[in-house]
Amino acid sequence: MNFELSDEQKLIRRTAREFARREIQPVAAQCDRDASFPMPVFEKAREVGLVNLTVPVEFGGSGWGMLESALVAEELGWACTGIAGALGLNGIFADVFHVSGSREQKREAFGRLQAGQFGAYAVTEPSAGSDVGGIKTRAVRKGDRYVLNGGKVWISNAPLAHMFVVFAKTEPDAGHRGISAFFVPRETPGLSVGKPLGKLGQKAGPAAEVFLNDVELPASAVIGDEGSGFLIAMKVFDRSRPMIAALGVGLIQRCLDEALDYARTRHTMGRPIIEHQAVGHKLADMALRLEAARLLTRQAAWLLDAGSKNTLQAAYAKTFAADTAMWAASEAVQIFGGMGYSTEYPAEKLFRDAKVLQIYEGTSEIQRNIIARELSRS
Repeated sequence: MNFELSDEQKLIRRTAREFARREIQPVAAQCDRDASFPMPVFEKAREVGLVNLTVPVEFGGSGWGMLESALVAEELGWACTGIAGALGLNGIFADVFHVSGSREQKREAFGRLQAGQFGAYAVTEPSAGSDVGGIKTRAVRKGDRYVLNGGKVWISNAPLAHMFVVFAKTEPDAGHRGISAFFVPRETPGLSVGKPLGKLGQKAGPAAEVFLNDVELPASAVIGDEGSGFLIAMKVFDRSRPMIAALGVGLIQRCLDEALDYARTRHTMGRPIIEHQAVGHKLADMALRLEAARLLTRQAAWLLDAGSKNTLQAAYAKTFAADTAMWAASEAVQIFGGMGYSTEYPAEKLFRDAKVLQIYEGTSEIQRNIIARELSRS
């Protein structure tokens, strides 16, 4: 067993780290205040190859694996999980075509990504978040066409997106087996996107409602087989959850870095607060949990690259990293004391950004259900 990164992986990590500190960190606070996505950062990330990481070489991409993607997500997440998440969302859109889809669909989807377009992944509805089988968006077949009606909410990158993967019920009484996935270009008549939604944190990454009003699509828009949408979504989660975990690892590392710097320079009772055991132990626990989250995340990504099933390990990584990120951000605020509550320091933003890691791509509660289910099968 070798935990050492390859020379190429070290170069990828170093490139991402330098980019995060040079391009993302300086604009992160302002983008958070303005709730705006920095498009120039996206263009620069494209130039250095830090977006669309897994697009296959045959379609003009770099063809990196999930471990390399996790390394990039961690480094960019250190600077800002909102910006990093938005930069990485094309990866979740691309994941659909990695696990399913025709060659023609792959050519169009990957080609548009490589041309600088954004994709969005539209599953969540007002009454169906964790319960994917509960979606109500309908797709009715009429000859060789499908007509979609319904609405989605909290769709990340929807305001930026040029194309969507939309999940809809083709057989409303068939439960999970009645869901299908569709490739829907934004220019399709009947598809519209609402205004960006206000959020607690990760404000630089926009999310919005998506409305489908008699959206007519050819049968060729179905991704995979009709009725395979739920299985596609579950396979995508196995790929996306290690990336969310990696964002969490980056945030934990930032919490540790900021809290450690502050604890070394802030003095009380005649000495740096890091020398007070109550503070020193918080930092020690933060470092301990950081390393555990990082190892779980890399294991989950590595298993996918090795062609192995990673459902359990993806749930381990996502749950532990997200929960630890929320805990670490809370402890960072505590170490900063009153200054941690001030917008002049980064601790309060880290606290706000951390919370959604426990919610999107499957809540921490759902992850524990998955862990229990997988354990029962072993």
